[in-house]
Amino acid sequence: MVLQHPPPTSMEGSSSNEHIVMLPMMAHGHLIPFLSLAREIHRRKGFTVTIASTPLNIQYLRSTAGTEIKFAELSFGNADRGLLPDAENTENLTLDQIVNIFSASERLEAPFRQFLSEIVEKEGKPPLCIISDVFLGWAVGVAESMGTVNVTFTTCGAYGTLAYMSLWLNLPHRKTESEEFTLPGFPERCRFHISHLHRFVRMADGTDSWSRFLQPQISNSLQSFGCLCNTVEEIEPLGLECLRKFMKIPVWPIGPLLPSALLKKSPASAGQFYKHRAGKKPGMSMEKCLEWLDSQKPNSVLYVSFGSQNSISESHMKELASGLEGSGIPFIWVIRPPLGFDFRGEFRSEWLPEGFEQRTTEKNQGLLVKNWAPQLEILSHKSTGAFVSHCGWNSVMESLSQGVPIIGWPMAAEQTYNSKMLVEEMGVSVELTRGLQSEIGGEEVKRVIKMVMEEKGKGGEMRKKAAEIAERIAAATNDEEEGDDKGSSIQALDDFVSAVVRKRREIRT
Repeated sequence: MVLQHPPPTSMEGSSSNEHIVMLPMMAHGHLIPFLSLAREIHRRKGFTVTIASTPLNIQYLRSTAGTEIKFAELSFGNADRGLLPDAENTENLTLDQIVNIFSASERLEAPFRQFLSEIVEKEGKPPLCIISDVFLGWAVGVAESMGTVNVTFTTCGAYGTLAYMSLWLNLPHRKTESEEFTLPGFPERCRFHISHLHRFVRMADGTDSWSRFLQPQISNSLQSFGCLCNTVEEIEPLGLECLRKFMKIPVWPIGPLLPSALLKKSPASAGQFYKHRAGKKPGMSMEKCLEWLDSQKPNSVLYVSFGSQNSISESHMKELASGLEGSGIPFIWVIRPPLGFDFRGEFRSEWLPEGFEQRTTEKNQGLLVKNWAPQLEILSHKSTGAFVSHCGWNSVMESLSQGVPIIGWPMAAEQTYNSKMLVEEMGVSVELTRGLQSEIGGEEVKRVIKMVMEEKGKGGEMRKKAAEIAERIAAATNDEEEGDDKGSSIQALDDFVSAVVRKRREIRT
């Protein structure tokens, strides 16, 4: 394997010559938080930060990063894994294909080790630490062999991370005939249901391809020096308490890793947050989206998006459209081809009720955005009142930071566990349905939408709780350097740096 990378150098004028190397999983939902964390570490500490990944992922990251972050390209052959030559992350892959790219990530170990060796040779010492994705547990052994430490980074919340880890390591549903079960690490009251589990988890027996990849990687990550978690101490008390007991290592909640302007709730303007998601092809101009939102009343618009990696079936799509139109609620719907069709293909009107787009457009009720929309600008707009979401953690944090309640339709990964927590622990969400095989009708969609969008009742309560959480998030990310005003997430990042610096001194002595 050939290693390609710019030579790592200390930042000119840096307050420190420390070097941190980061190793994200090959998925946009992981790459973006890693880049945000790299920026935050460099901004606050002046450290040199290098992100190592495959060439196409580095190309994507370069398109959205400034010159302050360094990048290292690690060679990645994927043809023998049943993947297309340009498949270097999970974008546009089916869930059945994603396990192939996850498994292929293990082949990054050799070029990554070589890259670290070159840093040691050039700088005369190993990096201060490696920050690796929780799914790349092999980095723990690499760090140890290089004379440094590995810190695992979970881009999810604490509750969802714990549920995901515990389920894969224990497979508790295989040990009971009941549809409900307890999950190691959680209190008795937090019972899980078989419908919370994706079919891959339900079918797992420890010998399947997902188990063979996830179990050793998660187990290795538990041997890290510590864990960085993309959440906030004050909004996930139960999740963090349970995660710390389960992992038995320090857990530093340093989230949410979002643009500071978004966290400060600055008024949205065209392009304000665009670089946070650069590399995406918008389905509609940002100006048109914001102009349409400007024409709507405050808290009146329902935003619908299932993330960059998910879609729903054609029948689900028609029922969702029926419910949206029947509710009379204004909406923006980020829409992609349904399951079974090429996600990158053109969208066909036949996948929606006849005349749906024309009718909702003429009434100024709906705006359909094909493929990708400026989500941060939409969620931070005063007209946005709720979010129909797959409950991916990045979307959850973006929504809650703006006080926007959620209508959950979780589908894969840890999304059902996030949804469960949002409903049961936070009270900021209701679940419309769960999974891709579920039944859902237009009348139920209409009922739930109208309930959540109401100013009073259940919708009003959810909005009030979401606003309280937004205040806690803002406080946690307050970047005051002096006194007691420093936010908990800022303090956690400082504590993490202090801990790895102390550990490096111990290693040297």
